[in-house]
Amino acid sequence: MSTFYRTATANQYDNALRNLSQRQTALSNLQENLTSGKRVVRASDDPVAAAQAERAMTRLSRVQSEQRALENARNTVTQAESTLGQAVDIVQELRQLIVNAGNGSLKSEDRKTMMNQVQGLREQLSDLVNRKDTNGLPLLGALGSALEPFLGPQSGSPDYTFSGQAGLASGSGTSLPTSVDGESAFMFQPKRDGVYTASVSAIPSGRLLVTDGVKPVDTSLVTGDNYQLVFSGVGPGATAGTTTATYTITNTTTGVSSAPVTVPDFPSDKAVSIAVTGIPGVSFNITGTPTKQSDGTYNFSPANGDTVSLKPSASIFSSIDQAIRDIGGATNSNAATQAVGQALNNIDIGLERIHNMRGYAGELLNRADRITGDQDKREVQLEADRSRAEDLDMIKGISDFQNNQTGYQAALQSYAQVQKLSLFNYIG
Repeated sequence: MSTFYRTATANQYDNALRNLSQRQTALSNLQENLTSGKRVVRASDDPVAAAQAERAMTRLSRVQSEQRALENARNTVTQAESTLGQAVDIVQELRQLIVNAGNGSLKSEDRKTMMNQVQGLREQLSDLVNRKDTNGLPLLGALGSALEPFLGPQSGSPDYTFSGQAGLASGSGTSLPTSVDGESAFMFQPKRDGVYTASVSAIPSGRLLVTDGVKPVDTSLVTGDNYQLVFSGVGPGATAGTTTATYTITNTTTGVSSAPVTVPDFPSDKAVSIAVTGIPGVSFNITGTPTKQSDGTYNFSPANGDTVSLKPSASIFSSIDQAIRDIGGATNSNAATQAVGQALNNIDIGLERIHNMRGYAGELLNRADRITGDQDKREVQLEADRSRAEDLDMIKGISDFQNNQTGYQAALQSYAQVQKLSLFNYIG
């Protein structure tokens, strides 16, 4: 028994057209992938890969934003570091002038001329520390300040103030502070620095009485008050050829005086060095040099009524201004020597603070380089993640395209042969 099957020509045409359409669509998609260079053109192509690529691109965008912010902060810190460097140069130049002013052969007019030069440098320094960045914000504004952070000289006490909040932002793993702590660089705090200026009363030209720089011993004990030391009871010692002296220290801020301190039996014909330790948190030495009179006796130093006054210095600007007043107004070599010694001591402390802050600014720039390096590596990693998720393997893509193109051409040719088959071709 024979079985016959009938296949309609229309069904063959429909199947062939459907297959051709599918092959054409696949070929078109492969061509789109090749021209775009991406395996995932639309999220529907591979939802998981599309989500991974989107996350990588979002993180890349964030890294790039952080890099732009870092570059802005780097520029600000670079300007601040340069400003501190210029400040160091100015302070060193005026320090050299102060050293030269200590030459005992100079006349008072010469010292005044030098102090006029120091005054000009101090004004340059005042302008420099209030410099602003390209956004109009202070470079040395610490955690936040007025547009002019350093105010002075002022008529009150202290003569210079920092109009802002001292300190320095810590930054983060991807950012830097946008300003440097100018307060720490140029201002003095009693319990942090213990900077005092010692002034000696007028000493006649026949005697010498000076102090060395006031040194902080324990800054936690420093009060920041004013003090005055007064000598009394200067006279012959218990043995021949010696002198004894007594001094009293008074806190002129509170009015409290210490018990008298006696310096016994020091040689009358030699210089004496008196270590003063009765002021909380600081110490200094007083050096008195006697002079021999025509009658063979000695003009003792210290003498009754000689005083040494201590006043805290508010800033390196205050120390410079004090030097200008005291050196320029010195009436003899003793006053000039005292003023020069105090100025150099305090300016050196200020220079150390500026150097420290400049070094910190340099470390911030090094940190910026390290952050940039880390961010560059992260960008490479994220770009690789995005590429793996959505980019096309071009060799595989070209191979698939060629295979599909060959299949499509074969399908077209077979369809061209099939569409000629019809019963009407044989009716005649």
